Amino acid sequence: MLSFEDARRKVIEATAGLRRIPASEAVKLENALGRILAERIVADRDYPPFDRATRDGFAVRAADCREADAKLRVIGEIRAGGKFVGAVNAGECVQIMTGAAMPPGTDAVVMIEHTRASAKQNEVVIERAAEAGINIVPRGAESRAGDPLLGVATRMGYAEIAVAAQVGRAELRVYRKPRVAILSTGDEVVAADATPGPLEIRNSNGASLAAQAKLAGAEPVLLGNAPDRAEELRKMIARGLEEDALVLSGGVSMGKYDLVEEVLRGLGAELFFDAVAIRPGRPAVFGMCRGRPVFGLPGNPVSTMVTFELFVVPAIDILGGGDARPLPLLKAKLARAAEQKAALTHFLPATLEWPNGEATVTELPWQGSGDIATLACGNCFLVVHQSKLKMDAGEWVDVLPRRGLL
Repeated sequence: MLSFEDARRKVIEATAGLRRIPASEAVKLENALGRILAERIVADRDYPPFDRATRDGFAVRAADCREADAKLRVIGEIRAGGKFVGAVNAGECVQIMTGAAMPPGTDAVVMIEHTRASAKQNEVVIERAAEAGINIVPRGAESRAGDPLLGVATRMGYAEIAVAAQVGRAELRVYRKPRVAILSTGDEVVAADATPGPLEIRNSNGASLAAQAKLAGAEPVLLGNAPDRAEELRKMIARGLEEDALVLSGGVSMGKYDLVEEVLRGLGAELFFDAVAIRPGRPAVFGMCRGRPVFGLPGNPVSTMVTFELFVVPAIDILGGGDARPLPLLKAKLARAAEQKAALTHFLPATLEWPNGEATVTELPWQGSGDIATLACGNCFLVVHQSKLKMDAGEWVDVLPRRGLL
């Protein structure tokens, strides 16, 4: 079996090997969050477009304030968006607000906290010496007109949205979201809105996989559930291969009716792995079929969720026109000692909290990979690595956040 790190690398390498530039589309700026840019964004002018004050106070000539307690005549004020008419001469200053343009003739801003009123009307006492450039961002210090600000394949977060808005881009060209077909399997599975028989279960995997696909930046295409019959499964897999990627849940273990690998091979799939040294999620399958990445994930819900995060998300990143994001592991102190027996890497439902400002992770007692109720009580997975199966309370350990919660 591959380690989860090696299996993840296999997914990234194989998916990158069929990399093609996705189609692009224009979206309004307010709809661009999380999307991947298909164009460059450049500065339309210098930023800031003027010498900008960064503090409320007084715009002064540094030459007038070489020593503390200099007295200057206040000849006006300027606020953000306002314009000062005239120039500041020796012995003069202008009251200025944060974000305002520096008046001609000034080269420093003295914070209002470092001044006091003079006994003389329209005069201020500068209590500290000032140096040229203090509390000012010069014109063009952030970027010059024409400078590239965001490159192709940039994922749009809130800071990137702000950059685009600053340069006047109300509409952006972004890559189309990859379409991910989602197909559950099993004779025991019924629709979420059905009344299950005594030996049937509702299809929670289809719902959770669709949610994970959306969080990863894909458009889920729900195909329903395939029965444990090879011919019907083959038809539904063939339908899924019409999309950019196919994710199946269930049917990948060693049982008589676990038919996914057999059907995929019959369709000409090349399988890169069919087991990973993790729990939950060991019988995970990845391959290429008809030029599409195909994932066969275990049917138990927590296994499905873990393997999607580990292996499907980086493929979605690449299919969407970007690079695979690193696995977002965090460090936290272990609240209670943890120990696992099986020589695998374990992903255990847990809660990450910050009592007294220090990240602390607590493993939740659970009933195995079908126990989604316990998983929903936490916000992360505690990672117990195969190389260190016994960990003491207070140790720093790896934590995998549940996407969208942390």
